[in-house]
Amino acid sequence: MSDATTEQEPTTTEAGTSWAESEAGANFTERYGEILSKVNQTLDQVDWSQVSRISKGVGILLAVIVAQVLIKGVLDTINLLPVVPGLLELLGLVVVGQWSWKNLSTSEKRANVMSQFQTLRQEYLG
Repeated sequence: MSDATTEQEPTTTEAGTSWAESEAGANFTERYGEILSKVNQTLDQVDWSQVSRISKGVGILLAVIVAQVLIKGVLDTINLLPVVPGLLELLGLVVVGQWSWKNLSTSEKRANVMSQFQTLRQEYLG
């Protein structure tokens, strides 16, 4: 007799897999079934009417982020041209000057602008 231990071969089933492998497969199937039942129970508890509202909010948020990235890209491209930023500043000054002349030149027009401002403020801030 030798001191070395003999290695036992695993018992095989008819399909040719070992007993340990078939036991592990059955254990996996049971655990998988338990996990699926827990997931289904959790999904049954979800208020799906709220999910559509949340998904709309997330969609709007993503659209705003994409729009901001696109606008930043366009503005960075415009800033690469040496003359365009100065022309845009001049255009902004011209538009503000025209609006001011049209809406702030007389006291009646100024009062009208203030009343419109107060109406908007009251409407949005309460």
